[in-house]
Amino acid sequence: MKQILSVFLVALANTLLPVAILTFGSGFFPYKPFLPGLAQYADVGIEPAPDAPFDRLVFMVVDALRSDFVYSHTSGFEFTQRLISSGAAIPFTAHATSPTITMPRVKAITTGSIPSFLDVILNFAESDTTATLAQQDTWLAQMQAKEGGKLVMYGDDTWLKLFPSTFTRADGTSSFFVSDFSEVDNNVTRHIPDELERDDWNAMILHYLGLDHIGHKTGPRSPHMIPKQKEMDHVVQQIYEKLESETHLQSTLFVLCGDHGMNDAGNHGGSSAGETSPALVFISPKLKRISSGVQCPRETEEEFQFYSVVEQSDLAPTLAGLLGFPVPRNNLGVFIPDFLPFWKDSDKVQLVLRNARQILDIVKATFANTPLEDSATTEDCNLATSSISELACRWAEATNCLKEQAENINGTCGPVIAQFTEFSRRAQEVMSNTASNYDVSRLNSGMVVAAIAAIAASFVSFSFPGTSPARVAFLSITVSYGLMMFASSFVEEEQHFWYWSASGWFAYLYFIKSRTCGSQKVLGLLSTGSLIALRVARRWNQTGQKFAGEPDIAKSFLSLHNPILWGAVLTTYFDILQRVSRRGFRPVPTQISSIVAITLCLAAFSFKVSFTNADAPELVQGFPLALLEGLEDIPLVMQARAVFLGISIAIACALFLERKFGLAKRRNGRVWIYHDLLTLFLITQSRVTNIPLFLLFELQFQLIDSLELSLAELTTTSLLFQYLSFFAFGGSNAISSIDLSNGYNGVSGYNVVVVGILTFVSNWAGPIWWTSATNLLLVRKNTSGENSTRLQHVALLSFFITTSLLFVMIACTVLRAHLFIWTVFSPKYLYSMVWSLAHHLCINIVGGSALFWLAGGRYQERDGQK
Repeated sequence: MKQILSVFLVALANTLLPVAILTFGSGFFPYKPFLPGLAQYADVGIEPAPDAPFDRLVFMVVDALRSDFVYSHTSGFEFTQRLISSGAAIPFTAHATSPTITMPRVKAITTGSIPSFLDVILNFAESDTTATLAQQDTWLAQMQAKEGGKLVMYGDDTWLKLFPSTFTRADGTSSFFVSDFSEVDNNVTRHIPDELERDDWNAMILHYLGLDHIGHKTGPRSPHMIPKQKEMDHVVQQIYEKLESETHLQSTLFVLCGDHGMNDAGNHGGSSAGETSPALVFISPKLKRISSGVQCPRETEEEFQFYSVVEQSDLAPTLAGLLGFPVPRNNLGVFIPDFLPFWKDSDKVQLVLRNARQILDIVKATFANTPLEDSATTEDCNLATSSISELACRWAEATNCLKEQAENINGTCGPVIAQFTEFSRRAQEVMSNTASNYDVSRLNSGMVVAAIAAIAASFVSFSFPGTSPARVAFLSITVSYGLMMFASSFVEEEQHFWYWSASGWFAYLYFIKSRTCGSQKVLGLLSTGSLIALRVARRWNQTGQKFAGEPDIAKSFLSLHNPILWGAVLTTYFDILQRVSRRGFRPVPTQISSIVAITLCLAAFSFKVSFTNADAPELVQGFPLALLEGLEDIPLVMQARAVFLGISIAIACALFLERKFGLAKRRNGRVWIYHDLLTLFLITQSRVTNIPLFLLFELQFQLIDSLELSLAELTTTSLLFQYLSFFAFGGSNAISSIDLSNGYNGVSGYNVVVVGILTFVSNWAGPIWWTSATNLLLVRKNTSGENSTRLQHVALLSFFITTSLLFVMIACTVLRAHLFIWTVFSPKYLYSMVWSLAHHLCINIVGGSALFWLAGGRYQERDGQK
């Protein structure tokens, strides 16, 4: 009866887990409402509109174009720098708010608004259409609404998702094929000459992806980076020369910008200075009328803030003024004042006043119960009791200044422009920092469900006889980890918690085992070996927010010492080869098992060499080059499929032999072959510099196996190594650390399910390996007459997952007005979702149980022979 109750409670806890996540997430990531319809000049009650200096737009986005890539002495944009120096281009650094990924940034650029954090999820679901901007007011919709308005687009197909049926001509490319540095850009550039000859469009959007892909693959200091910058600079030159020579392009504004930047590791998604500082350059021969040029290049700025810093959302109202259309209705951007010299004084006032009135409408809609236009001014608006009171004060000041300027014929427009610009800037800050429209009732409901799940799991976890010190340690780790969720710095640098917890745990094991171990010398060697291996894993990949670009083993040592790298990789493959050969496919003769193992491992190694040659060719030197000669004509997709098919056939053969000969009932069941084949699959899904970690894990596993841990000790060790290995592989709590490089292995096109699974496996390869390795030890612990080994293990892991998730939910709720809610705590909640749903439920529960069953754990007898 107790066994049935325990199973029911564990099942209840894990059933409630996704319910809690979805309930809380629906209240925490609401889709923000917007004002529908296109803005009209009459909406702000001011007519007529000032004449615009431009009538056509070329909008060129270079994905991940960090400011120093254009403005520094190490830049490859030499022609662009000459334009800046001559006055034909005006440079800025455009601040991009987190999350710094493409879809939210494109939304900010085109609407002038602040996108929802839900777009982080939609950004990875390429087939999703709910993120469309078809019904929202954008500068694309305004350009299309103009007489004869036609738009064309070439590049990242995110634009086609956001703006369906908007473009007269388009050719999109997927942004997730990160191993492609060239074709994605060549596919854009080939359209430019023909389009520049045409005069039937008034806006052309170009979105280049190659530079971003280089960053993801090899970082901002990659040898590919400068050549790619020069390639993009040549595109700028090609377009600019046409602006000078073609009559129909004489009044064309050319904008070069990045949607976001990148950090020192080449990734993005977070809030570091490099990620939030893309370049923004306005280019046209007409700009020489208002600019005499500035010095370029410049010395590299520590925070990447070159020249004037504007908000990325400021693009929308600035384009509206320069191209002559109303500011989009949901805009929170402020017209960039550097371009005001194009107009006479009265028109300058018109522009900033229109912008201010449009932002005022949004403020009034947000704070509907607070009168703004009828408020009296105070002596000092900075002394206002609230932000909305300050805005009311600044609006009153600005309108009073406008009245005074109208009454004074000889008065200047400077004070009026300054007042309305100050109001707009302050309103932008207030609206940007205004808390999201959280559904608190759903937040509370999600937390209640998570609490019930945690309580259910705790009853089982701590109800078995004998509350050992290991269970107390497990509880301490769980509570300590939960409390850590309330500190942003600890969340950003979570890896240190697991590294230090693992070190402390091994010290505890040494202390406990020293009482019972017969040989203190052997125990000391085992403990020392474990700590050394732990230290090496800790230094393998520098991760987190503060140290992501610091020297480490993978990037700073192995990448520079190819013989050592490939020697370690070969050793790892050889270790798998000999294990599959030795333990293989009994009763099949050993010779046949060896041939199968050699074929599998050789195919996997060949694919990894070919993939690395395409992905990071600087890593392929020496003997791996000889292997490539026979593989050049075989597509990477086919090579990957061959490896996956070979592993699948091997698993099917093992299952067949088990069923045919009843091998699982013998002492030599299938316990090892499944783990070895899974290891080969995980290696295939890992970066080449991370492959030697599997050899290190195998060493740690053998050391742990020799310690003869109790069930609670084994589960605690497994938990620590699952999380520790995630960070050792380079993972973090930042969106920017997601590795997309192996998400397309064996995939010829975008399939959201397949690519999603492969991406998850490549990022969680370490935790998946430790889940499988733990099952090897659980099967051996499943002694005759003891049926609860697996149940207790799952109950403890379920208690940790549900409790830690509850703490994350509480932290996100309590700190929802915190400055870092969208840059630290929200990404952490997304990662908690993946740990809970994908890793815990799918890998630890479903996958682990399947491996346990296949390995012979269903038989209540000890499998003592490896």
